[in-house]
Amino acid sequence: MAITLDTWRLNPALDLAKYAEIYARRGIVQIPDILTSESAETLNSILSGKLDWRVLATDANDRPVHFTQSELAAMPKDQRDALFRDIMLRARENRGFFYHTYPLIEAYMKGWDQGHPIHTITEFVNSPDWLGLGRRVTGVERITKADAHATAYSPSHFLTRHLDYGDDRERRAAYVLGMTKSWQPDWGGLLLFLNERQDITEGYLPRYNVLTIFDIKYLHTVTQVSSFAGGIRRAVTGWFRDDPPAKG
Repeated sequence: MAITLDTWRLNPALDLAKYAEIYARRGIVQIPDILTSESAETLNSILSGKLDWRVLATDANDRPVHFTQSELAAMPKDQRDALFRDIMLRARENRGFFYHTYPLIEAYMKGWDQGHPIHTITEFVNSPDWLGLGRRVTGVERITKADAHATAYSPSHFLTRHLDYGDDRERRAAYVLGMTKSWQPDWGGLLLFLNERQDITEGYLPRYNVLTIFDIKYLHTVTQVSSFAGGIRRAVTGWFRDDPPAKG
């Protein structure tokens, strides 16, 4: 069966009023069974299947850079080793990140991998259903669009602590659509929130078909995935935004 925008369905049994109340009170909410079981299994199949994952990291100026697998393979070994050393040295200073990504918006706008069903996810997170959910739960009626990228954290991958304001302060809330089955807390990859003393206030295990929405004011991190992790931490992540929609 062809995968189209109509493939993606929110769970019709969701009580969004309940989750909106939690978000209004706490600024963080988790919504289980966010998609129908059929939509969730389809998304899991896409993220687990053949996809041209990029390695996402930061450069010496702390700006995001990504490399295709072929670009990394073509790199001289000494240059590749220096790249990874630099990533780890900056991480020690709480700078940067290192994981696999598929940048959904960029791929869609630039016409990468035309015909791949991953692009229907990009359409879905900018559909009236998804943006309406964002407005309803966060209470921000002026949300106009959503950023999105698929992520896959394997052993050694991490995201150091940071805030999600965005370059133009256009982000209103962050979201993580978890697509990870049977994860264990000892495997790392935990989404943690921290206070001004850098103490952990709460943390979440990667889960399957669970949507986490949180206010961009919260300092957060994803802990490094351990060397003995028994799987890959997969998700679609992004931000609900209030800047004007892009013009074609």
